[in-house]
Amino acid sequence: MVYGLLTIFILTACNSSFTPKPNGYFKIDFPEKAYKKFDTTGYPYAFEYPVYANVVKDSTFFGDATENPWWINIEFPQFNGRIYISYKEIGTNRFDTLVKHAFVLTGKHSAKAYSIDDSLMVTPNGISGMFFSVGGDVATANQFYLTDSTRHFLRGAMYFDATPNADSLGIVNAFILQDMRHLINSFRWKK
Repeated sequence: MVYGLLTIFILTACNSSFTPKPNGYFKIDFPEKAYKKFDTTGYPYAFEYPVYANVVKDSTFFGDATENPWWINIEFPQFNGRIYISYKEIGTNRFDTLVKHAFVLTGKHSAKAYSIDDSLMVTPNGISGMFFSVGGDVATANQFYLTDSTRHFLRGAMYFDATPNADSLGIVNAFILQDMRHLINSFRWKK
């Protein structure tokens, strides 16, 4: 009898029906697109980058000094991400080795990636390169390199200080992808 009353009480205790809660993500307010020039004396390259980003000199590479003084990061504090820019001179480094290294670094994401698309590009300034789009829950969805194939080689990769989740980072990646494309199309060698 007690079990019967307890069962009836439990079944009738909640009058509301169960409603499943959908997964949600934070609302992100994107700033207006506007750009400024990076044309610092002594650097062998120049480009335009977003006004809501900061260019910071990169002085260490995994605790060691960088190979040369022209490595920078383009930081996006609002999105907790950055584009790592590394520059190498061809001559001290072989061109084919630098290109192979760019493919190897992109390929390291193949364990989590469901696709890796590469596309050749030539900018309005006549600079050639390759753009990599990596799909899936990967640390970097967009990477590129730019070169004149005789003197200069520059590689860029976008990373976020967050656990890789293609669903939640997708909208931010798409927003910053436009900025990366603008950087690439405005890029020029100075020397």
